[in-house]
Amino acid sequence: MGFVTVNSHMATEDISVSDDRMLVFVPPHPLIKHWISVLRNEQTPCPIFKNAMAELGRLLIYEASRDWLPTVTGEIQSPMAIASVEFVDPREPVVIVPILRAGLALAEHASSILPATKIYHLGLSRDEETLLPTVYLNKLPDKFPEGSRVFVVDPMLATGGTIVAALNLLKERGIRNKQMRVISALAAPPALQKLSERFSGLHVYTGIIDPTVNEKGFIVPGLGDAGDRSYGT
Repeated sequence: MGFVTVNSHMATEDISVSDDRMLVFVPPHPLIKHWISVLRNEQTPCPIFKNAMAELGRLLIYEASRDWLPTVTGEIQSPMAIASVEFVDPREPVVIVPILRAGLALAEHASSILPATKIYHLGLSRDEETLLPTVYLNKLPDKFPEGSRVFVVDPMLATGGTIVAALNLLKERGIRNKQMRVISALAAPPALQKLSERFSGLHVYTGIIDPTVNEKGFIVPGLGDAGDRSYGT
C-alpha cells in the first residue's frame, strides 16, 4: 500500500492520490525548519527545548487543521455594512490526544489554535529492550461523539509501536482512519511504513522525515529523548 510524502501547501483535495494511500505532509515553512534545528542541537537547554517543541506543535497543528475543520457560514453586521462570514463550527467535536509525556509539550498551544477542543491524555511507555509499548494511562472516553475529528500528538514516530497502539485504541472507540490526523516533530521510515500498512487514508503531519532508526529505537540523527529533554528528567 505505501504512503505518499507531500512537501507543499496544497490542500488535500488538490492532491491526486488513491483514497487508500496514507499521506505524510512535511510543510516547507521556514519556522518549522528553525524549530527543528533548535530541537536537534544537543546544547539547547531544557526550557528552550520545551518551548521549541510547543512552537513547532503550534505550526504543525495549524497546518493539519488547514482544510479539515468544520465551518458554518452566515452574515453579520460590521461597523460599515453586512458581511458574509465563516466561523469554525463549535458544535462539531474536535479532540486532541497527546501521547505522554513528550506529547504534552508538542500539544501545549493546541487550545490556543483550536479553542473548542477537548483534550484526552494517553500515556504509553516503551520497553527499552523489546521496544514494545505499554499503556500506563488511558483517559480516552469509551465512545467518541459521531463525526469527531481527532489530532493525535506524538513527537517521535520511530519504530511505530507507540503510535500504532494509540491509533488502535481510538479505532476501538469508533474512530475511523480518516477521522484521525497524526502530529509529530520527527518521523522515520519504519514508523511511517507500519502506519501505512495498518491505517489506509491516514494523514500524518511531521516537521521532518529522518533516514533511519538505530538499534535502540531512536531516530537518527533525530533529537534524542524528547520527553527527557522537555522536562529535564
